[in-house]
Amino acid sequence: MNQLDDAKKRYDETPIPEELSGRIQGAIEQFEGRKATSTRNHNGNGKKRYYSWGLGTAAAFLLTFTAALNINTAFAEEVHQIPVVGAIARVLTVSSYQKTVGDEKISVEVPGVEFIQNDTHGLSMQINEEIQEICSRYSDESLERAQEYKQAFLDTGGTEAEWAEHQIEIKVWYEIKAQSDDYLSFVVRGTESWTSAYSQEKYYNIDLKSGKLLSLKDVLGEDYINKANESINSQMEEKSKEIGISFFTPEEGGFESITDETKFYMKDNGNPVIVFDKYEIAPGAAGSVEFEIVR
Repeated sequence: MNQLDDAKKRYDETPIPEELSGRIQGAIEQFEGRKATSTRNHNGNGKKRYYSWGLGTAAAFLLTFTAALNINTAFAEEVHQIPVVGAIARVLTVSSYQKTVGDEKISVEVPGVEFIQNDTHGLSMQINEEIQEICSRYSDESLERAQEYKQAFLDTGGTEAEWAEHQIEIKVWYEIKAQSDDYLSFVVRGTESWTSAYSQEKYYNIDLKSGKLLSLKDVLGEDYINKANESINSQMEEKSKEIGISFFTPEEGGFESITDETKFYMKDNGNPVIVFDKYEIAPGAAGSVEFEIVR
């Protein structure tokens, strides 16, 4: 188990007092029910409204990384020991920070991609800028939601003391999905310890030969839209039986077709896996829904 997996395991195993967990969950469900109704009424198509994760400032990202290497010997040694993916690229934690606002703790690990190739057409800078912005924006938006949930908790009979008993944490980290001599696929995740409703993911699929981001068209060919749609539609009936929930119809804002913006990651076998967020094409009980498309 690597350092990142070990850290995530410790985080996932942090116990939540049963009484407090139940009270928080009750407040969350009540609050999310109101927000879900509002979202459907405003969006019209029943889909969840998503936040945009865009580009940030490269200078701040590079300054943080350089400063960490210069003033923290242990950090520099850890960076040096991180293995290189296929001797072409590596993903590493370039900085981390924690802060507390009221009762809420924010813990962020900022990952970055380092390419060993001579020319990546500026891709490494673009990705690292975007990741920096993801970490910053998600923590800010999650803090706002935490404060809203706290008010919902208090409104349902909870007390300030009860809320403060448990560490409310906002966390950002990354996970490598697949790696080979040809491509690197990883995801940057944002989670909130008290709910999964607003977990967010940003997937990166990099062609290590060309130094460019992979698209579904690159992976599945010219007829990628029809091929993916047919596979997804054929799998939806099976998944519906497995989870016991019907997917949204197109009229309800459900699946109609993939687009160039559809999220996916690569598997080690070379197949892409298309990912739909919780609430995107099915009720929340279905969670995030994935479809592997055989090449």
